[in-house]
Amino acid sequence: MIRKRLGPLVGLLLIGSLAVAAPVLAAAPSNDTYPNRQTIAVGFSDTVDTTEATTDADDLDIAAGCLGVPALDASVWYSLTATADMGIVVDVSASTYSAGVIIASGDPGAYTVEACGPGASSWSAVSGVTYTILVFDDQGDGVGNGGTLQINVAEAPPPPELTLTVNPRGTFDSHTGGARISGTITCTGEADFSFIDVQVRQKTGRLFIDGEGFIEGFICDGSTQDWTADVLPFNGIFKGGRTITVTFAEACGAFECGDGFDQSIVSLSSGSGKKH
Repeated sequence: MIRKRLGPLVGLLLIGSLAVAAPVLAAAPSNDTYPNRQTIAVGFSDTVDTTEATTDADDLDIAAGCLGVPALDASVWYSLTATADMGIVVDVSASTYSAGVIIASGDPGAYTVEACGPGASSWSAVSGVTYTILVFDDQGDGVGNGGTLQINVAEAPPPPELTLTVNPRGTFDSHTGGARISGTITCTGEADFSFIDVQVRQKTGRLFIDGEGFIEGFICDGSTQDWTADVLPFNGIFKGGRTITVTFAEACGAFECGDGFDQSIVSLSSGSGKKH
């Protein structure tokens, strides 16, 4: 009698074990498609499982305006209406997979891509304008489909502020024909890289002598720093006399750049073109 009941009992145990071992598939995110895009605002943060997210023709439509998109997988959609003119950054760099971001204004079929890129993107939002945001797996890590998306939307930090001056007197080196231009730079804020570009033009008879000098890297700590650039001529030599100088400085933070500009007359006199 016991033996007769073993067969059904074993069958029930087997069925029960299969039921327990069956994997639970993740559902596609609620904002998997454009019609179901999620409305968000600055300050939004969320963690989303995108392993079951899909792609369709709407993804291809918005991505057409972003050059260099390597792949479109596991996409999710958001919508954000700016409440003021401000820089906004969408950061997905903390995700467990290589995620990309596309931000566009306008409607499907007539998008204007404002920004796009891997890891994070920022743009200058206009108050009252609604922006569509697509986050996707760009397969930059060589694998897909999706993973754990960590998205953060915040106001972008302000760009560095620059104040640039150019000294009214410079020097030229009669041996090399180069000129030496100097001035000061004040940079306030955070910068990942910075540079000063100096262009000089001097009229000699009927000709114009042009040259350029470049300095890379100044400190953005709010202090006023001296700078000196050696300007090498392209088509002759610089001599004593007046020159027209156009000087441009730029310092770029994580998302935006600040710049400084000066156009002035600089008088050159004989001296060494070498830096001390």
